[in-house]
Amino acid sequence: MTYVRTAFAAVLATTLLASGAFAQTLKLSHQWSEGDVRHKVAQMVADEVAAADVDLEIQIFPNQTLFKAREQYTPLSRGQLDMTVLPLSYAGGQQPAYNLTLMPGLVKNHDHGDRLSNSPFMEEIQKIMAGDDVMVLVHGYLAGGFGSNKGCITAPEDVAGLSIRAAGKSFEQMLAGAGASISSMASSEIYPALQTGVLDAANTSSESFVSYRLYEQLSCYTPAGDYALWFMYQPLLMNKTTFDNLTPEQQEALTTAAANAEAFYLQEAKKGDADAAKVFSDNGVELAEMSEADFNAWRELAKTTSYPAFVEETPDGQRLLDMALSVD
Repeated sequence: MTYVRTAFAAVLATTLLASGAFAQTLKLSHQWSEGDVRHKVAQMVADEVAAADVDLEIQIFPNQTLFKAREQYTPLSRGQLDMTVLPLSYAGGQQPAYNLTLMPGLVKNHDHGDRLSNSPFMEEIQKIMAGDDVMVLVHGYLAGGFGSNKGCITAPEDVAGLSIRAAGKSFEQMLAGAGASISSMASSEIYPALQTGVLDAANTSSESFVSYRLYEQLSCYTPAGDYALWFMYQPLLMNKTTFDNLTPEQQEALTTAAANAEAFYLQEAKKGDADAAKVFSDNGVELAEMSEADFNAWRELAKTTSYPAFVEETPDGQRLLDMALSVD
């Protein structure tokens, strides 16, 4: 009788495994809607892993349904969450070095951002992540621009005397250094602030410029093009122990899917900037273009404002900053 039960259990286990009943499920959390490019990157990885048939499933929780936007890095590092798509600067409070991933003048355009993602600088950032039991699956930067109802903004002198909303502390420091008055607020508050005259201008992501219909309140828009000032590193991260505990076949499926998703992310990021520029143009908003000289002027300003503040607050900050600035 014991032999029969054992044989039956073995057959049942084999059947369940073949049917995928024992497939491992990973939880992936992010803050965006299902139409957002960052969700599409996550979904692409999940779909390709499922198609690889390696008994691994990725369950995605969008719209902050599992963890709040700025509360995902800690559970990820503790193994309470398996994966997330996260602006890494959100965790700058835990690891000040991460603030370099939202720093004016470090990234010129998307191709430059891609080179930075695959540079010794990013290897140093990943070493810091590894200390938190976190690893990168998919690198990616998203860009932004300027919009104003008081004229076009391309160079530092264009913001003097304006009330502006900036995306990130380092950008606020730089813009204040150019003579702007800073108003801190969420992206969702920019439209009414422009409408009521609280703001004259805004600096935010291409996606936010479109999704919040800011073209209805702005007379000039400076999109991300050959040169742009605002870039934010927003990778797909994974708990390292979780990855290490996967089978070799599961790891290979994940890394292959991640490589494909990274190429897609870069392509879609560029497309998002072009789409935003078209939306503003189609709505009668003047478009301005930032030149290399404009970009260099902003970087020189950052060297006397944002960069020293970062170095002062960050252990080994000068070395990391120099590594980032050395990437052409």
